[in-house]
Amino acid sequence: MRQRSGPGVGLIGSGFMGRAHAFAFGAVAQAFGLERRPVLEMLADGSETSAQRAASALGFRRATADWEALVADPAVDVVSITTPNRLHAPMALAAIRHGKHVWCEKPLSATLDGAIAMTRAAEAAGVSTMVGFNYLKNPMVEVAREIVRSGEIGEITGYRGIHAEDFMADPDAPFSWRCRPEEAGGALADIGSHAIAMARFLLGEVDRVFASLDTIHTTRPLPEGGSAPVRVDDQAAMLLRFRDRPFTAIVSNSWLASGRDMQLAFEISGTKGALVFTQERFNELRYYRLGADGARKGFTTINAGPVHGEYGAFCPAGGHQIGFNDLKTIEAKKLLDAMDAGRDAETGFRDALSVLRVTEAARLASAEERWVRMEEIADA
Repeated sequence: MRQRSGPGVGLIGSGFMGRAHAFAFGAVAQAFGLERRPVLEMLADGSETSAQRAASALGFRRATADWEALVADPAVDVVSITTPNRLHAPMALAAIRHGKHVWCEKPLSATLDGAIAMTRAAEAAGVSTMVGFNYLKNPMVEVAREIVRSGEIGEITGYRGIHAEDFMADPDAPFSWRCRPEEAGGALADIGSHAIAMARFLLGEVDRVFASLDTIHTTRPLPEGGSAPVRVDDQAAMLLRFRDRPFTAIVSNSWLASGRDMQLAFEISGTKGALVFTQERFNELRYYRLGADGARKGFTTINAGPVHGEYGAFCPAGGHQIGFNDLKTIEAKKLLDAMDAGRDAETGFRDALSVLRVTEAARLASAEERWVRMEEIADA
């Protein structure tokens, strides 16, 4: 099948996530047999030199140091934003004003006001949006949701979720933009948002929140010498109550968890069984059903394979595994589908705003040492 030119892609930022977006747009047509292949049109970075270098390496036609020129360019149809959190809102709002679709990395914004403005603008303009909760695109996580919704493991009676990494575990790790609340939002917004998004994906909407946020390393060294105060959380422990669920879920996150590279995990208990998952082995879902003979009691492992969602687009054999960039490619496919259908993606701005509202409720709950209902938090 001869492929025709598809939407023009503008990418802002060429770091880890920028490269992931570029790989995803470059692979999506071939992986899914799309008739129209996205065109890597323009890349914007902090300087002309870095932009030109990244554009050449990643296959973009043009480069610029001016992101405002990128979002205004008529050849760009969809803008990918992979910059530090404080830049998400101004870049997305500018792109929306020019009628562009937007794929923005999480969290949606560094502030609740910014996220509300982004959501309102996107919905008013009728553009399609996607936010980078790529771990929800894992076929095994979708299988888990199907099992929960079908009642296969009975009434859900308990949930424990965690996102733990160790990239800030060293107290001598230098002060960076992640340590400034106006730029990042701390571990809760950075990685805790993934744990919250996962819980919502599996259990539904949050009704109320109780939380405790901790800053363990209160200062960090500056590159030029001396130190600066850290005004964001290093970790958070949350209790969540969901609509129409009879239990309290436990969700925690930390970027100080020594030895953990990517522990985005959950355990779900039900009256007829249970599920266990960790992103560190994300091609597996552990599954338990009540009723087995005591001598055979235990979890079994479901290995990801072509019968599970989009896995088959990457590999025809079960147990051979897909990877992180494949999840981003699935994410790109879902964004393109939404654009073609003239609708928002499932994890679009509205959904990401709901996640950010939970993080805001957690901050308020920690500060005031009380349960916070979601209706107390502003919405779009």
